[in-house]
Amino acid sequence: MKVGILGAGVTGLSIGRLLNKKYTVEILERKDVSGGIARTRKVDGIAYHQIGGHCFNSKYKEVLDFVFNEVLPIDQWNRIKRKSTIHFKQHEIDYPIEYSINQIFQFDKELAIRMTSDFLTANNDLESTNLDEWFRNKFGNALAEEYFIPYNTKIWGKEPKDMSPVWVEDKLPIPDKFTFFEGLINTAKDNMPHAEFYYPKSNDQNTFLDALASGLDIRFNTQINSIKRKNTKWIVNDLYEYDILINTMPLNMIPSFIDECPQDVLDAAAKLKYNKVSNILWKSELTDKTWSYHPDKTTVFHRYIHIGSFYKPTSGYTITEAIGDKTEDELIESGKKDPFLKDPIAYNKSEHAYVVFDENYASCTSFVKNYLKKMGIYTIGRFGEWQYYNMDICIKSSLELAKQLNAELK
Repeated sequence: MKVGILGAGVTGLSIGRLLNKKYTVEILERKDVSGGIARTRKVDGIAYHQIGGHCFNSKYKEVLDFVFNEVLPIDQWNRIKRKSTIHFKQHEIDYPIEYSINQIFQFDKELAIRMTSDFLTANNDLESTNLDEWFRNKFGNALAEEYFIPYNTKIWGKEPKDMSPVWVEDKLPIPDKFTFFEGLINTAKDNMPHAEFYYPKSNDQNTFLDALASGLDIRFNTQINSIKRKNTKWIVNDLYEYDILINTMPLNMIPSFIDECPQDVLDAAAKLKYNKVSNILWKSELTDKTWSYHPDKTTVFHRYIHIGSFYKPTSGYTITEAIGDKTEDELIESGKKDPFLKDPIAYNKSEHAYVVFDENYASCTSFVKNYLKKMGIYTIGRFGEWQYYNMDICIKSSLELAKQLNAELK
């Protein structure tokens, strides 16, 4: 049984490693390295995360067991406490904001009281038809209008009222009224799975990615240009032949490579939207913060990733990230307004970074996925499922598919 996997990102490597135990596996990767958007690039000896700031943790035991028992042992990781802040109305407060109302009270008593009143009277049981409503129903109008709506407008490049709320599941800490009150008296803490996280002791995420890729047959520099079904086989690029085909490449792209793909599927795929990100690696002041969020319009950046705080020993390096196609000069000009940022070191502009959950999201993703399922192509991962997945959920999807395939192919 021969399995072909399209894409050697975290998902492709994970499912490849899982299936490689029983089947012949080939992974086709368009770049000359594996790791996808989690891959770092060495710049002046620093592991530069060109898209996001990827770290690892999971609430799923099976994911932790897979990583620590089969990929990179736990003694090869540092465990790091997440310490995130929000730059809010020219003040720095702790993340998440709903646990920091007492800090807001120190500089804007009226706003803090309004946030408290609105949160305690919000109706969490109301159905939300869009992301704007979801924030209001969960957090109340004041928190929604002062933080969640402007910040999400900035990071998605769209008004939340024009977006679906489906992406937020497990992404935000949602306090009930009791934990919210604990936050008022400064006892509640961020208890999301990534309140603590793991980062390789090598100070480079590539250590994990290379361990994940070890022993796999990866055909680098392979651009997909055709996928055909011939009898019971999948033929890719008129060269590679597989019994099973697994896709991890972007859902908006794969239909265009499938022979005789129906036009309505191509049309649905074309409606799937995503954002690019542009960022700068800076030499910065030393900080014990891990992330800083910037909802205001005074900077083009929506967050700082203090990558130097991931390292042992810590060092003064920060990645500033902006949504969209921004020039290096534009980012540097914005960054120079902040004395915390010292010298720009490197610049990157991505392609696919974050899928956009707009009004077409639900119908178009379902339509394309149903077509691929009917064709017999498995599609998983952040871009293969067109979801806002962290690394651990990509691994979880791989574990689930491997279990499914092993059951089907008995």
